[in-house]
Order: sequence, then structure tokens, then C-alpha cells
Amino acid sequence: MKKVVVCDPIHEIGFKILNEAQDIELIDASKTPKDELLKIIEDADGVITRSPTPVNDKFLNAVKNLKAVVRAGVGVDNVDIDGASKKGIIVMNVPTANTIAAVELTMCHLVSSMRAFPNAVNALKRDKEWIREKWLGNELYGKKLGIIGFGNIGSRVAMRAKSFGMDIVTYDPYINPSKATDLGINYTTNFDDILSCDVITIHTPKNKETIDIITAKEIAKMKDGVRLINVARGGLYNEDDVLAGLQSGKIAWLGIDVFNNEPLSDHPFWNEEHTSVTPHIGANTMESQEKIATQAAENVIQAVRGISYPNALNLPIDTNTTPEWAIKYLELTQKISYLIAQTIKKAIKKIRVTSYGDISEYSDSLLTFAVVGAMREIVGENVNYVNATFLAKENGIELETKEKSNENSPYKNLIKVEVLTDTKSYTISGTMFEDNFRVVEIEDFELEFEPKGNLIFFRNTDIPGVIGEVGMTLAKDNINIADFRLGRNNKGEAVAVILTDTKVTKDVIEELSRLKAALSVHYAQI
Repeated sequence: MKKVVVCDPIHEIGFKILNEAQDIELIDASKTPKDELLKIIEDADGVITRSPTPVNDKFLNAVKNLKAVVRAGVGVDNVDIDGASKKGIIVMNVPTANTIAAVELTMCHLVSSMRAFPNAVNALKRDKEWIREKWLGNELYGKKLGIIGFGNIGSRVAMRAKSFGMDIVTYDPYINPSKATDLGINYTTNFDDILSCDVITIHTPKNKETIDIITAKEIAKMKDGVRLINVARGGLYNEDDVLAGLQSGKIAWLGIDVFNNEPLSDHPFWNEEHTSVTPHIGANTMESQEKIATQAAENVIQAVRGISYPNALNLPIDTNTTPEWAIKYLELTQKISYLIAQTIKKAIKKIRVTSYGDISEYSDSLLTFAVVGAMREIVGENVNYVNATFLAKENGIELETKEKSNENSPYKNLIKVEVLTDTKSYTISGTMFEDNFRVVEIEDFELEFEPKGNLIFFRNTDIPGVIGEVGMTLAKDNINIADFRLGRNNKGEAVAVILTDTKVTKDVIEELSRLKAALSVHYAQI
């Protein structure tokens, strides 16, 4: 059993997913005082946290078996990532679950910045004032919107603002300009182009490049009457300088959801008339909280099982500069390797990754991910992205990468993972179909399936009646087949990949192995 501790409150769906995992021992410490929490996490394999739990020296020194920290949300300001990396602990977040919620809150502040909507509401409801002429606003139509950061949130804000008829320009040195221009959005490498906009919104991580990205110096270059929006992270705009800009009238409106220090009982922004302030509610929708809890629970389960580490932040790659499509191939490589690992019963001598197409640019990272997946079952070490290559060399495993042209391949990008023992080579190849993981070859058998769920690999002599015998054997044990994929070679052999609705026991695998046509039978979960 793997022990998972939930340190802070999450949506009930997260607890449900963890409770239903048969190999997970769930500890709900969401209401436990933080000083008592240190004892509870001592033997935890994985933890789920939110902002109230500091993953600091005390936390990291208290744990003995911890493999993964999952931050149920985007920001990881409360996590010492370097300290976790030194201990070989993977840190993950859930970066996309609250995307729509944050986008829509941005639009709320954007509209309010032009119409002083909160003030008009308060005047009527609280002060009982019906003074229409006081609330003469402006229109978004025709105004220029500057977006700092064009990731999941920034790009969606752009599309929604475009529907209002706004002229949009974005600044993000970490994206391919075509990501913006293909959507009809202007892209700039000159930050002053952003400062000349009517409205400016920011959607970036908080790091040394983005802290105080807007100060008095930048405000001085802005238009008189500029509107500023920030629902990303506190500290991206210098609060003192923005306050001065509000008080001087240079800044016509500030819409803000995040602050340097949270939670707060008072702040100077709250006393300024031309502001819309919200208490860090960017992710606070029922839909996003459910998504966050679901992804956090699923991610921590995969991590403690050693299957994969979705959205890991201490990866052997720079996630700011590595495109999302390439990160998907890295995860695919680990899944393929983990499938192979579950079929090998001997020591690994060599791991080779061959890449075809543009993904070859990331061959070193592909190899690291392959090592994490392949060594999990065989070596029995706490393998992760931080220590993978070191442990491989320590165990005498040779590592190799190859890069080949894909001129003759039907796939734009292809990954082939080979794991070699003293007596045999195990090979699986995979690619991506849009955002979906796909295995497309096992050894010399061409077949296509998604590497997910309960999978039986049945290799046999290619004779009549085999599929029926396999189906009857599984039916006898009340195992339902969800999918059945078949590949054949020119040597009179076939391989079937069978997806089942439920877990398959060793006894069932042994029954299948006794079928006359069976050459080998393996079972894997992913």
C-alpha cells in the first residue's frame, strides 16, 4: 500500500478517487494543525498540498519515504523546489484545471475596468443612490489590450477580448510568435509596445524575470488613464508604485485578485475608488475545484506508483522553453518504458531511445524519462528525474540515444524505446495522435493502442481459434474485455493487446499462459 496524505482541503471528488484506488492508503489531514502534520507525513509516499501548507525545511526533514508533492493548483510559492530536488522528491502542480476560471475572472475585471461595475452596484445597493450620470464609462471595443504572457490563460483571454472588438498585442519571449499570429493576435518583442496599450493584463509565473515587471519606470511610459489587471500572482506589479499611479490619476483603474502577502485584512488598494479587488478567487469555481481535485488525486496516484509525474516542475528540462507538444512526448516515453519494465524479469544492461522527427531535439531528456520508466519495476530504487541517470550508471546500465530521419515514416514524430537484458531486447514504439498517447509497434508487430489501464500482452502462434479461447478464459473469471488490438508478423506469430475493465490476477495470467498457442503472456497497469 502507498500512503497518500492530503494536507489541505480539496473537492470531495479527490478523496473519492483516492479511496477507490485499491493500493492507496488515504490519510485526510486537511484539518490537522500544521505542527501535528509533520508526524503524519513521516512515512508518506505522496502528499497533496495547497497554499496553507509550507513545504519547507521542516516539512522536507520530516519525511522519509516521500516521492512526490502535488500542489493542488498552479502556484508553488509554498514549496521549496530546490530542497525537494536535493532529496529526490518530485514536485508537481495542476496548471490547467483552473484555466477557464482564471480567464473568466480576468474578463470580469476587464469589463469592470471600463464600466466601474462594482462601484455602480455598491452605490445602488449599499448607498441607495440612483445617479446614472456618475457612471459614464468606456467601451472595450476598439481599445488596445496588452497581454503579458501568452500561455493557457493569456491566449484564451486574447480570444475572448478579440470577440469584444479589441486590438490585441502580446509579449511572451518563450513562445513561437506563430502561436499568437495564427490567432490574429499581434506579437511583439518590444515591451514598450505593451506599455502603450489602453489596458494591460498579465498571465505569467512568478519568477525573477516577472517580479516587479511593472514599476514606476514602466508606469511612466504608459498612457494617462491606463487600466491594469492582475489575476496571476502577487508581486508581478509593484504594489507601492501602482498605488502611487492610482492616486495620481495616471492609472484609471486597477483590477486585482492577488497580493504580495495573503491573506489580508486590509490593504491600501481597498481604499481607492478606482479599483476592483477580489480575494484570490481566480480558481474559485465549482468546476475548477472539481478539476483541480481530480487531477491532483490522479497525479499523486501515478507518481507513487512510479508510472509518471504529470506536470513535474523539477524536470530535467526547462518547461518555460520546451513546447507543450514535446513535453507530451517525454511523458509518452516514460509510459512506454514503464510498460516494458513490467514484462522484464532480468537485470537491465542497456536502455536505448531512438527518436524520429522534430522530437529528436530533446533526445537527452527523452532518455532520462525512459530511464525513470524502465528502472521503476526492475531496479527497485526510488528513481526519479533528478537521480535517474546517476542510478542507471551506478547499476551498470548503459544509456544510449539515437536520432534518425523520419522520411520513410508515416508519423511526424516517433519514439522507439529498447530495453536490453543479457538474453533479449524489448522494444515498443509510440507517437501522439493530437493530444492522445499511442503505441504503434511492439517488437516487429504493428498495432495501435492507448497505453492506459489494465493491459494483457498475449503473444501466440497465429492459428485459428486463439481469440475465442482467450475470450472464454477471461469470461470464466468474470473479466470483461474493453478493447482488443491485434498485430501479426510474417513469421506465423501474432500479438494481442487486451484492455480489461478490471484488474487481472496472476492466476488468470497463468491460465492464459497454459493455452496451447500461447508463447508469452504479460500483464501491465498504467
